[in-house]
Amino acid sequence: MRNWKKALSITAAMAMTVSALASPVSVYAEGDTFKIGGIGPTTGATAIYGQAVKNATELAINEVNEAGGINGFQVEFNYQDDEGDAEKAVNAYNTLKDWDMDMLVGTVTSTPCVAVGNESAADNLFQLTPSGSAVECVMNPNVFRVCFSDPNQGIASAQYIGEHKLATKVAVIYDSSDVYSSGIYQKFAEEAANQGIEVVAAEAFTADNNKDFSVQLQKAKDGGAELIFLPIYYTEASLILSQASSLDMSIPFFGCDGMDGILNVENFDTKLAEGLMLLTPFAADATDEKTQNFVKAYEEAYGDTPNQFAADAYDAVYAIKAAAEKADVKADMEVSDMCDAMKTAMTEITLDGITGEGITWTEDGEPSKAPKAVKIENGAYTAME
Repeated sequence: MRNWKKALSITAAMAMTVSALASPVSVYAEGDTFKIGGIGPTTGATAIYGQAVKNATELAINEVNEAGGINGFQVEFNYQDDEGDAEKAVNAYNTLKDWDMDMLVGTVTSTPCVAVGNESAADNLFQLTPSGSAVECVMNPNVFRVCFSDPNQGIASAQYIGEHKLATKVAVIYDSSDVYSSGIYQKFAEEAANQGIEVVAAEAFTADNNKDFSVQLQKAKDGGAELIFLPIYYTEASLILSQASSLDMSIPFFGCDGMDGILNVENFDTKLAEGLMLLTPFAADATDEKTQNFVKAYEEAYGDTPNQFAADAYDAVYAIKAAAEKADVKADMEVSDMCDAMKTAMTEITLDGITGEGITWTEDGEPSKAPKAVKIENGAYTAME
């Protein structure tokens, strides 16, 4: 495998427009910096996720550079929009490859992450996805993740609902055409029985039929549901909450990380989200110093409150830093050698991050950390016990 860092001349590198952190363009000689790429949607239906990841990655890299970089090398950052599309994500990967990327933070959503993971595996390039939750996202040995996998989210949601006695009769509305949603539902249904939870209705929709949820809501109501579990993304969730209100339904709702962003949906009455609960490893109102400092820095830099996707991305950068320092990788190493060293180091580090204390990683790319949940109160996320 060739060393991509030698593929471009210094002049060409300086001419490229990138989201660099020490400078808007590259002013370094080849091998003088680590080049971290990012891929995710900054346009399209899931742009809230991708923009949050872009911002937080940039913020963390800025901090790393100000503190002296990684092993004495500064870091450059180049983020590409994939619109949440697998083909466009692969094109973005190739663009970053031409830029001589050393490591990748991404992709943000699962289907593009699987596609890009196959490309990065072929190149043996280290990849850490902040939020790609499908099992297949980390099926290659060069790919790790910060978030919980879909099965883990399903299991953890059922356990949280059961252990906190939120309901004993639960209805589920999920997207059977989406690997994220259907994967969470499957494991939730399996674990529900262990928690004394009866699934009184399991109603599916697809990407071609995701506007009218009156039938699914009525079946949940008729089944006597005490809570409705929504392992779906915020766009459809906002429609479900609006339609539940029009049906005078007062049943509480519980979601997963895909729900994060619902308070920013255009033309959505956020009052309808009052009481909504979601499983997430991050709450912006948490009182610990690390979270408060992160939220303050993010708000000052971007004029917005960070969500869980931002927190996962922030932790991803510091995980890369910890692993790179553990492995003592250098910016002039070949990409494949860098990856081999990073894969081993990821299983040896422990990260006290925004999304969890004492986070560790297994050889199969999965993180180990405690699940948390938040509840929307007065238009803001509030940590639940």
